[in-house]
Amino acid sequence: MATVTMSKKACSVNPLKMSQPVGGAFAYLGVRGAMPLLHGPQGCTSFALTLLVRHFKEAVPLQTTAMSEVATVLGGYDNVEQAILNIYSRTKPEIIGINSTGVTETKGDDVEAFIRQVRQKHPQLEKCPLVYVATPDFKDAFQDGWDKTVARMVEVLVDPIDAAAPRDPLRVNVLPGCHLTPGDIDELRTTFEDFGLDPSFLPDIGGSLDGHIPDKFTPTTIGGIGVEEIASMGRAAWTVAIGAQMRRAADAMHARTGTPVRLFERLCGLIPNDEFIAFLSEISGRTVPPKYRRQRGQLADAMLDAHFHIGGRKLAIGAEPDLLFDVSSMLHEMGAQIAAAVTTTASPVLERVKSEEVLIGDLEDLEERARGRNCDLLITHAHGRQAASRLKIPFYRAGFPIFDRVGAGHLKTVGYRGTRDLIFDLANLIIADREDNRQPTPDTWRTSDPGFQVVPPQLH
Repeated sequence: MATVTMSKKACSVNPLKMSQPVGGAFAYLGVRGAMPLLHGPQGCTSFALTLLVRHFKEAVPLQTTAMSEVATVLGGYDNVEQAILNIYSRTKPEIIGINSTGVTETKGDDVEAFIRQVRQKHPQLEKCPLVYVATPDFKDAFQDGWDKTVARMVEVLVDPIDAAAPRDPLRVNVLPGCHLTPGDIDELRTTFEDFGLDPSFLPDIGGSLDGHIPDKFTPTTIGGIGVEEIASMGRAAWTVAIGAQMRRAADAMHARTGTPVRLFERLCGLIPNDEFIAFLSEISGRTVPPKYRRQRGQLADAMLDAHFHIGGRKLAIGAEPDLLFDVSSMLHEMGAQIAAAVTTTASPVLERVKSEEVLIGDLEDLEERARGRNCDLLITHAHGRQAASRLKIPFYRAGFPIFDRVGAGHLKTVGYRGTRDLIFDLANLIIADREDNRQPTPDTWRTSDPGFQVVPPQLH
């Protein structure tokens, strides 16, 4: 069991974590026709927008209440009111999702009261959902902002239903964690549908941030789950939550609708996917399709092929808790040693990471531990590229943001195929590093004696 410790530094030197408001806004991007709104200065929104646009290489809708110094001191009601009215009149959103920032949380703005006043004053907003979540960026992290926002959407948008009410036996609610990519969502959607199930993802970034080009421009999110579909989620037979961070949202769904819940903390690796596929077979009443038996065999073969390269390696990983737990557990099962593990925020899964210590810290902490423990591979988001260069070890980009490569939204780590592809990518990085003469091979052996000559064997 890992010992979880907190960095004692006075400041974050090279940040690993992304802030709560970014995670909250990201969750709204998985809802169709949504306009995320950050209640704070323009700089907070600009920073979040830059990260999201550079990661997905897509136009991302995100607005701000544009709080000035004076407005912050006097209170932000006027800014919130004007922002909501401008967004409603100009973009016609299906939902406006509001997240607070550090400045407005420090001031203590009562945004829920602001929203009630705005609705009373402007009855035309009656049918426009306004969802507010407190996400100060001086505490917690990206993952916390996401899970709080998803839970709040469940509480506000899902219609309550009697637990004894009839349900659609083929409908399944899916609550994915922020560590899953649009590519992961699409892989899971296909898997559910192959068992004859009808999944409703909340949020559904696979439908909105998968890189497709719409037929016409829209100022709000394109694709994703609709507000009407969210409202009817209580009619589903099951709720499947993916990642420990989604327990809060799953509990909210169960409390509101009585829908039974199944939480999968991991979907990267052989055994977690065996359990997932067995569960889908059980609730659907269908046998496992042959394609998944074949994919399982491919993953087992990939693990056999790659363990010669991954087994015994010392790895350094920096990521949000659920991603850290998921990927590190799979690599531990492959025989790798998690020599350095750094994360962003507290989580109950951290104690089960297969490492001696998990530090809640920054990329400087990760680099120091990777250097001190002679790690062979660094895994974190794109801000870790300079550390990998200084350490002179291979670097695998995982998590958010990845702004220096294309296709980040289509990376997959879930399912048999996602795990297989991740194993191949990591093994190939290690092989390529060895071919660059970091380690001696029969082709690179040299002798220190300049007079020594290799005499080729004589054929008789």
